[in-house]
Amino acid sequence: MNTIKLSKSPNLKEVSIQLPSSKSESNRILIINALAGGESTLSNLSEARDTRTMIRLLKSEEETWDVGDAGTTMRFLTAYVAATGKEKILTGTARMQERPIKLLVDALRSLGAEIKHLKNEAYPPIHIQGLKRQTTNQLSIRGDVSSQYISALLMVAPSLPKGLELELLGTINSRPYIDMTLNLLKIFGIESEATENKINIRHQSFKPSSYTVESDWSGASYWFSIASLANSAQITLKGLLKDSFQGDSQVVQIMEKLGVKTSFNKEGVLLTKIPSQQKITVDFATCPDLAQTIAVVCAAKGVSCKMTGLQTLRIKETDRIAALQNELGKIGASLEETIYDQEWNLIPPSDHTWTSNSLFFDTYEDHRMAMAFAPLATLAEVEIEDPKVVEKSYPRYWDDLREAGFKTEQ
Repeated sequence: MNTIKLSKSPNLKEVSIQLPSSKSESNRILIINALAGGESTLSNLSEARDTRTMIRLLKSEEETWDVGDAGTTMRFLTAYVAATGKEKILTGTARMQERPIKLLVDALRSLGAEIKHLKNEAYPPIHIQGLKRQTTNQLSIRGDVSSQYISALLMVAPSLPKGLELELLGTINSRPYIDMTLNLLKIFGIESEATENKINIRHQSFKPSSYTVESDWSGASYWFSIASLANSAQITLKGLLKDSFQGDSQVVQIMEKLGVKTSFNKEGVLLTKIPSQQKITVDFATCPDLAQTIAVVCAAKGVSCKMTGLQTLRIKETDRIAALQNELGKIGASLEETIYDQEWNLIPPSDHTWTSNSLFFDTYEDHRMAMAFAPLATLAEVEIEDPKVVEKSYPRYWDDLREAGFKTEQ
């Protein structure tokens, strides 16, 4: 079994990290640019495997597009293929074939697209024959599932002959990602009208533009974790913006409660240590990708945390709630569901005896599990399963940890 061992490293170097570019922004502007004719100038695209997959498939003439484990790529390409009238089979890994896509497929079918499930109803692989004639311009879709379904529809909306009026039903999770999509569309000439639960985009032409992708706030979150857990911290993270489109920029406010001060400068941000609270409450509805990071930090620092907005974690690369419950248990912490599918309590370990042990963490083929648990190496010797899993979003992660002073053995 391939693993990486990190020696206990409580004292870090003063370090400056060039973060990876945002995968969320990169994958959106790649779809938008393709709809705009592919003539835009795109800079600082993500090196993540998901984005490399998106670039490759958008250039591919093959009948079958295999997205691997890239959920965003699967969902965005489903809408793109349907709206552009192409005929493709979209498939992916075994786990991808367990991740639902029914809501998006049903929405595209309502618009007039012909899509068939080739194995299990509601899941990939799917055969798309494209939208030959738009049958309606009005759709309703649940807002409490994946915002990627909504973003996929919004990005293709301007290319639809009748445009799109989209109603979001119920609670809207991950709203910042929907706003990111609308903001990026505007950069490429697309106007929209949005209220709390309705978005209207008329038929209109994309305009080629120039865009430089911001650094990734999700990737930054692991350095906030390291800053919080280390004895001292002086960490510069390059390329982050104060007025960011990314919902995970909320890590600034959350981690201030957990002992990290964020100072913005011309390079990006500087992270330093401040006192931490002992009990916090966090709603992850708009930033679910931060949940693993925050859970691990709270457990390690002995901070009790009431967590809400975790519903979408069950349909990610793995069931992240179950994965967290399993792995947090290895240091004596627990994640208990107190209100069904609505509220969880993170209960930290009763003592710190776990820090004297050598800890092994499974990753469940999930990049965020690997990167969330690795910062525990500030407190104990840690071994992480399948280190290559980080290539999905942060290929240089282990190199950057070594730059900061972590000693690794692979």
